[in-house]
Amino acid sequence: MNTEKVWFVTGASKGLGLALVKQLLQAGYKVVATTRSVPALTTELSFGLDQLLPLEVNLTDSLDVKLAIEKSIAHFGKIDVIVNNAGYGQLGTIEELTNEEARQNFDVNVFGVLNVIRHAMPYLRAQQSGHIFNIASVGGYVGGFAGWGVYCSTKFAMAGFTEALAEEVKEFGVKVTLVYPGYFRTDFLSKGSLRIPQNAIQAYKEARESEHVHLNAIAGNQPNDPDKAASALIKVSNEQNPPVHLLLGKDAYDMVQQKIDFMTKQVEQWKEVSISTAY
Repeated sequence: MNTEKVWFVTGASKGLGLALVKQLLQAGYKVVATTRSVPALTTELSFGLDQLLPLEVNLTDSLDVKLAIEKSIAHFGKIDVIVNNAGYGQLGTIEELTNEEARQNFDVNVFGVLNVIRHAMPYLRAQQSGHIFNIASVGGYVGGFAGWGVYCSTKFAMAGFTEALAEEVKEFGVKVTLVYPGYFRTDFLSKGSLRIPQNAIQAYKEARESEHVHLNAIAGNQPNDPDKAASALIKVSNEQNPPVHLLLGKDAYDMVQQKIDFMTKQVEQWKEVSISTAY
């Protein structure tokens, strides 16, 4: 385990981000941790503060991100591993979510990540090394959930640009891993991290039921442990040939397998129609 590596973790004051920062500091790594509130982060930590650079960063502000990357390089001399973890959930059907609600979710979950990558890559490219983890969701591969269309589409977008990024940067020795977590016992389903539609349409019974179940039954009872997820990320960061696609959680594994099976059957069922368009 190379504890000389410098990690840059977004969304570090809670959930998977906080679990990861704690494990990294305990293992002796140097960590840049971005958050919307430094006090909210540092009050959660009782050790390793001399290895930590906490930064309040608005990830949707390109200049703010650029300055954060520059401060990180100035402080630690380099960045080796980037974990784009910050984001939030947005419930609501396609019809009922406003343009503003949808765009805000994309601003944080997609364009915030792009800002970090855009401003970090010149340094990673120059040092000819690095590893970028983009934390998506199993909802970035399996999107058939009523009321989750916009959120899932942000994670599908992340999956698309991450696959392209992996191809673009491998010639510079930079590795990229797209992470698909399932349900983890974090506060993702709390009101601070999960937004509900401003103008709910009650006719969408399945979406309303999903909203109720997620807020009242699933929250706090998720099957996966964020500490184990953090350990998995650290382990993968030390692999010579890390995966581009990494599932975290048995539920994520099962959902992806089910979609692969469904897609295979449907593709074969409609094969004649598909190939009928060829010359």
